Amino acid sequence: MKTKLFFAATAILTGLVWPAAAQTYDTNNDFVETLAGFGIPGYVDGQGQLTAFSSPSQIVSDTSGNLYVWDSGNTRIRKITTNGTVSTLVGGGSYLEGYGTNVSLAWGTGGALAMDHANTLWLVLASGYNNSYLVTIGTNGFVSIANGGLTNLSATSGLCFDSANNLYYSGGNRIYRYSSATGASQAFAGSGIAGNFDGQGVLFSAFNNPGALACDQADNIYVSDTGNVTIRRIDQNQNVTTVAGNGYSYYQTSDGVGTNATFSGGVAAMFADNLGNIYFVCGGCVRKMNAQTNVVTLAGVFSQYGAAFANGPGDQARFSSAGGGCISQGTVFIADTGNNRIRSITFNPEVQIVPPANLQLNTYPGLQITGTVGRSYQIQSSPNLNVWTPVTTLLLNSSPYLWFDQNPVAGNKFYRAVLLP
Repeated sequence: MKTKLFFAATAILTGLVWPAAAQTYDTNNDFVETLAGFGIPGYVDGQGQLTAFSSPSQIVSDTSGNLYVWDSGNTRIRKITTNGTVSTLVGGGSYLEGYGTNVSLAWGTGGALAMDHANTLWLVLASGYNNSYLVTIGTNGFVSIANGGLTNLSATSGLCFDSANNLYYSGGNRIYRYSSATGASQAFAGSGIAGNFDGQGVLFSAFNNPGALACDQADNIYVSDTGNVTIRRIDQNQNVTTVAGNGYSYYQTSDGVGTNATFSGGVAAMFADNLGNIYFVCGGCVRKMNAQTNVVTLAGVFSQYGAAFANGPGDQARFSSAGGGCISQGTVFIADTGNNRIRSITFNPEVQIVPPANLQLNTYPGLQITGTVGRSYQIQSSPNLNVWTPVTTLLLNSSPYLWFDQNPVAGNKFYRAVLLP
């Protein structure tokens, strides 16, 4: 209890929180922990929290559960395996195209990162409006530019893929669909003129600075319509519907159902699970919308302003400018940009029993010596009671004195204690 109180106090003292309307926490016993990074900006590969990141802003997962992080301060793609090992996949070199660490990703401001169904990574590198690179990283580590006929791509563009591996991206107040197979790009929704209209296709719908995107199992595309502070949904018939947010609550954030939920703090990243839930990474908190459009908070607090960090249950956890997220094998992973850490959110955590194959039973013999306090005794061992070998010498500081052999014993072994002169 004292630890929990300490975490809560730390978060409040170091991070100011804007007033917010009703915040409803998820009831699945969400718990936040640190997976990688020790909080100080730097560049260190290695294991778990003995590693360093610099402003990690995006994170995705492949089909094997490995994580890939856009480490924006280091302009590198870092890989985290399922056992928490961190390595550098791409970046640190001199060229924009090539293999792995021979490539430089410092050609522009990093934007969205996405993983397609063939485990190819896609990264937006923006060096000015309409002068952005869409970079692909294959499973063999080869980096290439794949812009094709893409237009209006920028650092604020969102990326996602449907089940047919079509790429969707936002830009120029529109949502575009791009076929990586044919290189053809088409406007999918939005007139291109800033507005807030639900309707069909590019003629009868309007967005205002759309950003993050996500795709669900039914190939519905979800859009964070930043300028309208709403969440919009586009089905495969190109019908646009506002599913959360009302376009009016610019200065207040609240959980709720549909248009009763508000998003004034903004949405930095979005992603979907296999159950119809959409997740929102919102800087100081992580939120979830179910298939019935009920929006709740998984962890953190609304509109976090300033540095804050705390692990623990959802309502006590704190983030600092969290920028990216994904879900893998039932666990949510967050790129906690301001804290230079990769965080995990688990649900209904339970005690996990270690399987017998991972257990080893050892025998550690011991002796109880009743002797003279202040005198030295030598412990000796023998496999046959004939040849005795010194094991250790100890000064008796109490009587009786209990001594244990620190090495496990296999087979027969005998012990005796000898009083030294």
